[in-house]
Amino acid sequence: MSRVSKPYEIVERALELSTADGCVVIADEESSANLRWAGNALTTNGVTRGRTLTVIATVDGAEGAASGVVSRSAVTADELEPLVRAAEAAARGAGPAEDAQPLVTGVSPSPDFTDAPAETGSDVFAEFAPALGDAFARARAGGRELYGFAHHQLTSTYLGTSTGLRLRHDQPNGTLELNAKSPDRSRSAWAGRSTRDFKDVDPAELDAELAQRLGWAERRIELPAGRYETLLPPTAVADLLIYQLWSSTARDAAEGRTVFSKPGGGTRLGETLSGLPLTLRSDPNAPGLESAPFVIAHSSGDGASVFDNGLPLSSTDWIRAGRLDRLTTTRHTAGLTGMPVAPAIDNLVLDGGGERSLDEMVAATTGRALLLTCLWYIREVDPATLLLTGLTRDGVYLVEDGEVVGEVNNFRFNESPVDLLSRATEAGRTEKTLPREWGDWFTRAAMPALRIPDFNMSSVSLGV
Repeated sequence: MSRVSKPYEIVERALELSTADGCVVIADEESSANLRWAGNALTTNGVTRGRTLTVIATVDGAEGAASGVVSRSAVTADELEPLVRAAEAAARGAGPAEDAQPLVTGVSPSPDFTDAPAETGSDVFAEFAPALGDAFARARAGGRELYGFAHHQLTSTYLGTSTGLRLRHDQPNGTLELNAKSPDRSRSAWAGRSTRDFKDVDPAELDAELAQRLGWAERRIELPAGRYETLLPPTAVADLLIYQLWSSTARDAAEGRTVFSKPGGGTRLGETLSGLPLTLRSDPNAPGLESAPFVIAHSSGDGASVFDNGLPLSSTDWIRAGRLDRLTTTRHTAGLTGMPVAPAIDNLVLDGGGERSLDEMVAATTGRALLLTCLWYIREVDPATLLLTGLTRDGVYLVEDGEVVGEVNNFRFNESPVDLLSRATEAGRTEKTLPREWGDWFTRAAMPALRIPDFNMSSVSLGV
C-alpha cells in the first residue's frame, strides 16, 4: 500500500490490523488553496495537500473499557501497523475511560465511502480573483490600500469502526478577510466573510463597505470609558456566542461550575435568558452552513467522546424562544446528568425574528450609540458568570440620531454573553458571518446584529 492509497482502503486495512476489543479509524484527507495580497497587489498563492490518520483502540478490562488514541500525518504503508499497535498499547496502558460507552452501531453506510476524496485547488478562485483585481484598481483610485487573504479548504473525512460503521463527510471551508488602510496608516477598517465556494462573496461589495468606514474615520472623536448603547455587528455576536456554546457543557453546569449552573444545585435549563424571542441552534443541514451529520471525535474532552464517533446528529435548539433548552452532552454525560443526548455540532445560528439590516438599525438609532466593527483578544475572566474581556478593533464609530458622525477610540470591554442576551433590546436580520476572533476554529455561523443599551466599555484602549 503506497502513500497515495485510497483513504477508505487505509481505514479498512487499519481495522483489519487491529487486535483490540474495539477500534475506530478516522482518515482526514485535506486540500487547501490560498491567495494573499498587500498594498493592492497579490503577493502569494499556493495549494497544499495532506492526510492525517487517527486510530482509536478500546480494550475491555476488569474495571472497565480503556481507550488509546494516536494520530499521525503522512502515514506510509510501513507505518500503518506500528500506528495501530501504538494505539492499542496506549489503551492497554491507560486506566478505565470515564466516558466509556459501547461503540456506535446501526448507522447506514455512506454511499460514497469508497469514492475518491474531494479536492480544492486554485480554480476555486476563478471568478473571485479577477473581481479582486478590479477592487484593487478601485481602491488605488480612491486612495486606499487593501490587504488580506482568501483561504479555501476541503476535508474529506472517512470514519470506520469495528462495529461496522463506514461513514464519509466532505467539508468545504472558505474564509475571506479584507483590511483597508489609508496611505498614512492612520485609519483602518476590516471586513470578513465565510463561504463554501467563493461564489457568494463580492470583493467590490466589501471594498465599498470599507471605503465608507474609512470615510467615517476622517473625523476622530475621543470618548471616555463607560456604558454606551452599542450596536454589535453579526461577527461580534458570533464571537461571543461561540464562546458561550463552548462553555455550555451539561456536566460542568450540573456540577455547579458555569454560568448555566443554578444556585443551590441543578442547572438553568428552562430558564428565560432573553426577553427577545431568540433561538440559538445548530443544524448540520443548515443551508450554506452544512456540517458533518455525525460525530467526528479525534479525542475525548469535556464536550466530546471518542466512543460517540459516528453518532447521528440532528438540529438542536440550545436556546428556544429566549429559554435555555439544551446543554451539550455526550452519551456518557447525558447519562450522568439525566439530560438528552445533545452532542456539539459544527455550526451556530441565532435567530430573533428581526428584519432590519445593520444599516437600518443604525438609521433607527435615536440619541447616541456606538457601532462596532469586531472584537479581538477575547478572554474569560469568570466562568461562574461567563464574564469575558476583550478589545474592539478596526473601527468604533459614533452614531448620533441615525447617522454615523465619526470614529472614536478603541475600548476594552467586560461583558458576559449571557447577560447581553438578557439586556438586548433589538435583534436584526440573521445573516452568514465570519467570527473575527474564532475564525481559525469556527467559521459556520449566522447571526443578527444586536442592540445593547448599556454595553460596558471598561477602559480606553490604544489599539487600532
